[in-house]
Amino acid sequence: MLQQLDHLPDDLLETPAAGLEALLGGPTLIHLPGQRPAPLFVSVLLHGNETVGWEALRALLAARLARDGELRLPRALSLFIGNVAAATHGVRRLPGQPDYNRVWPGTTPDHSPEQLMMAKVVELMRERAPFASVDLHNNTGCNPHYACLNVLDARTLQLAHLFARTLVYFTSPTGVQSQAFTGICPAVTLECGKVGEPGGIAHARRFVEALLQLAELPTRAPTAREYDLFETVAQARIPATVHFGFPPEQADLVLDPALEYLNFCELPEGMAFGQVRPGQGLCIEVRDSAGRDLSSTFFEISDDELRLRRPAMPSMLTRNEVVIRQDCLCYLMVRRQPPREQHG
Repeated sequence: MLQQLDHLPDDLLETPAAGLEALLGGPTLIHLPGQRPAPLFVSVLLHGNETVGWEALRALLAARLARDGELRLPRALSLFIGNVAAATHGVRRLPGQPDYNRVWPGTTPDHSPEQLMMAKVVELMRERAPFASVDLHNNTGCNPHYACLNVLDARTLQLAHLFARTLVYFTSPTGVQSQAFTGICPAVTLECGKVGEPGGIAHARRFVEALLQLAELPTRAPTAREYDLFETVAQARIPATVHFGFPPEQADLVLDPALEYLNFCELPEGMAFGQVRPGQGLCIEVRDSAGRDLSSTFFEISDDELRLRRPAMPSMLTRNEVVIRQDCLCYLMVRRQPPREQHG
């Protein structure tokens, strides 16, 4: 399934995400040389409807070609273009496909073609000793731009902090790209706002350009006052057996349409997420990274409303019902103290 190239195919930079499958034929790893040989690894379109990474990278490369007449990158770049089949249809993933950001090494092996492909990408990049790894994503709900990381060492914190003040540490879900690269180089997942927002594309482009220019990442962590650190402690899903929607739909669970504006807000105990059909049980499933059921720890039904039982901070709340069904309703976070200053 994986195609490897050492050049930019003709017309690639003029092709939007929806046209990449016709041009490339499938997932493609492109290696481009630069003055510093240790490459920056960038993955885009792991979710076919999250186009920020591709728009940022093609704009960056096109500008350099127009300026210099050829690619003169200050650092080598390895670009992985992921789920082009889903991108053709503007969806996160096609029916029957796995999530391309849940099949990287570190998840339970199932030997699917997608898992084998991602393992191949990791091994190919391990041989190239990358400088850093960046996975670019959009959000569907209203969220700030933020960086996700899976370890809290100094260089990874610096990489994340170069993108945003808001940092989110997580260990679940597994099988994500940044976790797979953590043992190889500093690695982050970047959330760049909603699809199509010019500010998200510009932010991602500036960040990648800065990394290509950077000789090395600082070995001293940013100071605690320079960033806000949160930790994902649980994932909230709506079970497949529960019919949900937004007003005016009638359903087992009718979610509040204003929920997506509560991302990264510290919500109090008793906060209502939506109306529940009378007699309906606890229509949400909450699990931590170990798979423990925390549903009744975080939520309860009170006055036919789904309410928080304890304070929590959500992320990735959205009104996109397909994303809610394919991924989750939200992640629940707590504020975390930054690690003590580290060296090396």
